[in-house]
Amino acid sequence: MKRYCQTLTLVDDPIMIEKYVEVHSHVWPEIIEGQRQVGIIDMQIFRKENLLFMICDTIDEFDWERDMARLATLPRQAEWEAYVAQFQGCNANARSDEKWQLMERIF
Repeated sequence: MKRYCQTLTLVDDPIMIEKYVEVHSHVWPEIIEGQRQVGIIDMQIFRKENLLFMICDTIDEFDWERDMARLATLPRQAEWEAYVAQFQGCNANARSDEKWQLMERIF
């Protein structure tokens, strides 16, 4: 298994943050299915105020650039990214890798 960690800063607005949290309690089934199709085993997002931290566990054969590019082409993925972009304070057409920043493991 491979593990990737990323960070993202949400719009600093309590109402928007609350809505973002609510949206993630009902993630569209196509989004989860797409993740499984490309080899993402589990994805978790944690929040501290407007800072997000994502843990993404994948199969051993997972290649971040290749498989995330494939994920972006699957049903409803682009629509989901555009929808959540309003809470993330970025362009609605931004790809996931343009919003979420991969972190380097140091320990």
